[in-house]
Amino acid sequence: MSMQSPRCPASRPARLWSAMALAVAMTGAGAMLTLPHAAHAQPSAVARGLPDFTDLVDQVGPSVVNIRTTQKARAGRAPDGMDEEMQEFFRRFFGVPMPGMPRGQTPRNGGDDEQQRPRGVGSGFILSADGFVMTNAHVIEGADEVIVTLADKREFKARVIGSDSRTDVAVVRIDATGLPAVRIGDVNRLRVGEWVMAIGSPFGLDNTVTAGIVSAKARDTGDFLPFIQTDVAINPGNSGGPLINMRGEVVGINSQILSRSGGFMGISFSIPIDEAMRVAEQLRTSGQVSRGRIGVQIAPVTKEVADSIGLGRAAGALVSAVEPGSPAEKAGMEAGDIILKFDGKPVDKATDLPRAVGNTKPGTRVAVQVFRRGGTRELTLTVAELSADRSARASQPGARSAQPTLANALGLAVSDLSEAQKRELKVRGGVRVEAAEGAAARAGLREGDIILAVGNAEVSDARQFKSLIDKLDRSKTASLLIRRGEWAQYVLIRPSR
Repeated sequence: MSMQSPRCPASRPARLWSAMALAVAMTGAGAMLTLPHAAHAQPSAVARGLPDFTDLVDQVGPSVVNIRTTQKARAGRAPDGMDEEMQEFFRRFFGVPMPGMPRGQTPRNGGDDEQQRPRGVGSGFILSADGFVMTNAHVIEGADEVIVTLADKREFKARVIGSDSRTDVAVVRIDATGLPAVRIGDVNRLRVGEWVMAIGSPFGLDNTVTAGIVSAKARDTGDFLPFIQTDVAINPGNSGGPLINMRGEVVGINSQILSRSGGFMGISFSIPIDEAMRVAEQLRTSGQVSRGRIGVQIAPVTKEVADSIGLGRAAGALVSAVEPGSPAEKAGMEAGDIILKFDGKPVDKATDLPRAVGNTKPGTRVAVQVFRRGGTRELTLTVAELSADRSARASQPGARSAQPTLANALGLAVSDLSEAQKRELKVRGGVRVEAAEGAAARAGLREGDIILAVGNAEVSDARQFKSLIDKLDRSKTASLLIRRGEWAQYVLIRPSR
């Protein structure tokens, strides 16, 4: 009898014999009879434990909007054929302009005719049935027109209610009623490892759903916000969209990614919704955000410093400088003090202080505990207002504010230089840029720049600067002499009309 090749299918008698033998073996060991069923049941149990986002998408999807912005610019082509999307990559994710172009400057082909052109695409979500929509400040920054598209494809021109660059939160409003508003969740209940979902318009692809888990909470990446870190796929265009928990509640606004390529790499950051709602309430009420300031420059407290002065542990905020005439100076605070408590709340690390001070209403008297020369002291001060936030005001894209403000036709908010700053910079006058938006931002101006002259007129203080700007011919380009670090340069800006 010839042997059958292993590669050939078994004959019918052989298959029957094999089946009978298996049955006999299984009868002899009854426990084995359950193995095939158990093998099938285990994946089913695992599958039942996986999250199902379908109901959440149906529930929250109608509340998510696409936000498209345009701005006036001369017709032109980016160098080396670089398109608008790639320009946005460089601007948003690397903090630099496209190669070969000055920071903030728009590529041009030499033509004088201005035209409305697409600027960017982002996301947002409906806060209330009467048309208030929340998004990121950077989504609408510098826009002359904001267009909101609902999930049902209806389009509306939006009015900017207010924008706050420090927290990257903005509120716009559309002329519509009966809209499906989101439900706001409790960030304190959010746990690391919890499943979350995002809906937005990455690369302009509307209503795209991605999901992942919370990777970390209270991640320090900025002065005023402890971000939620996730591994949810977030890309350009997702900005301003909601981060949603498994209860269908918004717990954050998708805002930033950590990337070497400009694309998703598994690390995304969302603004906690409780922080965003505090900002949104102020924007809806007054169109701007009011923050406290006490007038100190701070630095982290290292373990080496803490050990050397007998503090015991590396905690608090080290005061490296006290602004002359500030609330801190009036309260007796000194350089070298370590702030341990502010208004009764512990300051565990340096970044806790700006958040605590910023969230305090100007005019409030608070107690501050400092560590000085081996012991603690209690100081009392009255919180002042942070002037930089004058730029976060209500305005319609392309429209001028009727209220007197330092944020002017150039899109600048400035403050006076103290005498100490003038001595340090070795200048007779000038103003410090606290915030730049619109035309100024596109020209490359940024916070910390010192403006020394407008045209051929020297700048002495903020009031005189405003007077100079108000007199500018808006049909012509303005020339500003600025100082950045140790270098001075001229910047050309065309005022908003």
